[in-house]
Amino acid sequence: MEYICNQCHAVLALDTQPDWCPACGGALQTRPDLPVSVEHIKAEVDHRGIVLPRRHAVGGIITPQ
Repeated sequence: MEYICNQCHAVLALDTQPDWCPACGGALQTRPDLPVSVEHIKAEVDHRGIVLPRRHAVGGIITPQ
């Protein structure tokens, strides 16, 4: 299970266990883990424990469709 903020939709790292969202102070809820891609890329996490969006090798952010 992973934590996601109800207000800003920030996804928290698995080792982060706060009671509220470190970005906006919103309530957290759990959701099932998303399917792991074949690439097994390690997620980049900022100092607050929030998972940052993946970046393309050429530049820019990869967003899901």
